Amino acid sequence: MNLDDIRRQIDTIDKELLDLLNRRADLVHEVGVVKKRDGLQIYAPEREEALLRRLISMNQGRLSETSIRAIYREIMSAALALEDDLKIAYLGPKGTWTHQAAIKKFGHSVSYSPQPNFADVFEQVTRRSADYGVVPIENSTEGAVSHTLDLFVDSPLHICSQILLRIENCLMAAIPRSEIRTLYSHPQVFGQCRAWIHKNFPHADLVEVSSTTKAAQIAQEQAKQGAAALGGPLAAEIYGLDLLESSIQDRATNTTRFLVIGEKTCPPTGHDRTSVLFAIHDRPGSLVKALQAFDNFHINLSKIESRPSKRKDWEYVFYVDLAGHCEDQQVSEALAELHQHCSMIKLLGSYPDVSE
Repeated sequence: MNLDDIRRQIDTIDKELLDLLNRRADLVHEVGVVKKRDGLQIYAPEREEALLRRLISMNQGRLSETSIRAIYREIMSAALALEDDLKIAYLGPKGTWTHQAAIKKFGHSVSYSPQPNFADVFEQVTRRSADYGVVPIENSTEGAVSHTLDLFVDSPLHICSQILLRIENCLMAAIPRSEIRTLYSHPQVFGQCRAWIHKNFPHADLVEVSSTTKAAQIAQEQAKQGAAALGGPLAAEIYGLDLLESSIQDRATNTTRFLVIGEKTCPPTGHDRTSVLFAIHDRPGSLVKALQAFDNFHINLSKIESRPSKRKDWEYVFYVDLAGHCEDQQVSEALAELHQHCSMIKLLGSYPDVSE
């Protein structure tokens, strides 16, 4: 078979794919009508993850799991846009890692609303100016994002999904490497690239800014003063900077976990994670007894963080991630026992425990 014959076959398949996608779009529109009629949420992360897992299990061809997820992410993004004009708030500006995480979860067909800080993301969703919000919660190198944890204490919102995004930071500038005198970036990025900076720019001034996109903007505007930035390639593209070195993070597996926040949590999928906030009574052994509730029911804890409650001096709240869904019998009974040892307990949500 020659090249022209192969291309004609591809053209035929593309026509068939387009027809099938439009048929799928018609059905998706009907789903949207039913959801609005019955007062159901448009976005269903549990249905989304179940669909992806089923497609991956059926796959017998050359496409990898990553490729299938990427292809269907955009198909489902188009579907969400058809069902409703979905708006996603995220920690901006455009081009941040949070923006890229939001696109990974919701695709390019929905509307995005960049916000200047974490609190504004929460407020946009609370006021229903946005349907969902995307915020970082922890990095595999630098640990928890404390601002996000603090906002959950008083927020009525729930966690309905999570996103894991591999972070590959780059050195970007509009000047030669030899002229760089100052590095701009977000404090988390400086932490992720600490060893690289010490080796390559031990005498450079490090200036913390609100986002990697802001850093890229400064690197472009103050190039003549020796400014450069550390961040993602999308920020470099937006501001026309050269990528002088890629993948400069100290750990090759550097990953940030993001949360999707909304008004409701989601139903069980069989492979879930639950997040809980609680405060304990101020008496000896309270924390041990509280954590014993999870051990008694063989519940695995994947994360525990303490934060000042900001309501009373020396009072702390604990953020816990555990395996399972709040509707699972063991998890439900463990949370009921936890109540006995706590002055406050707040279920933040149960959601699919995805690894991609």
